[in-house]
Amino acid sequence: MWGRRLRKAAPLAVPVLLAVADAMLVNGVQFGLELGVSMLAAAALLIRRRFPLMVFLFTLPGLYIGYIWFAPMIALYTLAARRPGRVRLGICALLLIAAHFFPYPISDFELTAYRENTLVLIDATVTSAAPIALGLLVRTRRELASRVEDLTRSLRREDRLLADRVKTTERARLAREMHDVVAHQVSLISLQAGAVQVSTEDAEARAGARTIRELSVRTLEELRHMVGVLRADGGEVAEARGLAPQPDLEELPRLIEMSALDVTYEGGVVAGAGGVRGAKTVERAAFRTVQEALTNVRKHAPGARVRVRVDPVDVVRGAGADGAEAAEEGRTAHGLRVEIRNGPPDATATAPALPGGGHGLVGLRERAQSLGGTLEARRTSEGGFVVRAEFPYGAG
Repeated sequence: MWGRRLRKAAPLAVPVLLAVADAMLVNGVQFGLELGVSMLAAAALLIRRRFPLMVFLFTLPGLYIGYIWFAPMIALYTLAARRPGRVRLGICALLLIAAHFFPYPISDFELTAYRENTLVLIDATVTSAAPIALGLLVRTRRELASRVEDLTRSLRREDRLLADRVKTTERARLAREMHDVVAHQVSLISLQAGAVQVSTEDAEARAGARTIRELSVRTLEELRHMVGVLRADGGEVAEARGLAPQPDLEELPRLIEMSALDVTYEGGVVAGAGGVRGAKTVERAAFRTVQEALTNVRKHAPGARVRVRVDPVDVVRGAGADGAEAAEEGRTAHGLRVEIRNGPPDATATAPALPGGGHGLVGLRERAQSLGGTLEARRTSEGGFVVRAEFPYGAG
């Protein structure tokens, strides 16, 4: 800490000490008029950054009477670095030359001493030009550094814009690929199911074909909406404009009915959140959590009994990142708790050969954390699996 203070005070104190040493070397330590005006000129350097012109004018008597150099040269350097101006600097340079050229008292000036006067004039000119040149050089360097920094920030913004443009192009390409590949296959499934529904005499087979066709149509609708999201500039904006599907808790019974699983649904006490900010976003997240969990049950626990429960709950905000701190501060909010619990798989059931990338639970956890909630997924002691998520209202 002391080192930092010393580095901060050094640029202000060192010039003053140099000016004081200059005054004492030239005028001695015995107090008099010469030493007095020289010391005042040195002390004035303490405020040279705030009032550079006034301080320079204040140091001229020290140069004229006390024959000091450091104080007026430092003051002129500060003026050139902080308050540049051709007229101002020209006048100040002439004043310094005059204070240096004419002796004190003025009666000692010998006009006929041409050689000596010429040398003094050259010396005075160099004395005034050097601090001005150095001050302008330092100011120019600072301006160039500032422009380089602005240019660097501009290049970074351009890089971000280019990256966003590349992402948008890639998003549009993925949308086309998704539409061409997935939509074609799902359309074929829907057509085949429709053909079975028309041709079969078996009522159970006809009902199954109808369910397959409804699922295919629903999948095509969601695919169309997701293609719109991918081709839009941003997914969140697209959802806000209605390009993305908006499933909520009212569609959970239909989702469970079409899941072809042994599911017990415990819900229906969550109504009344429609006026809460972010309620639709929370309900959509809850719907997706149930949807993914049921998909995992079909893949990994065929024939297992499933219980889906949705309850209102007080949720600790930010528990996904700093839950302990949030709990200590008591930052809670009303929200939803979704729990999907399944038992062990049925050994006699045939496991469907469904592909999986292992990213479903990761995506659900990221969605929960983005809304300020949490998601827990673990095995149970009975050999089953449980997925529990909590979402606070007001996060969307």
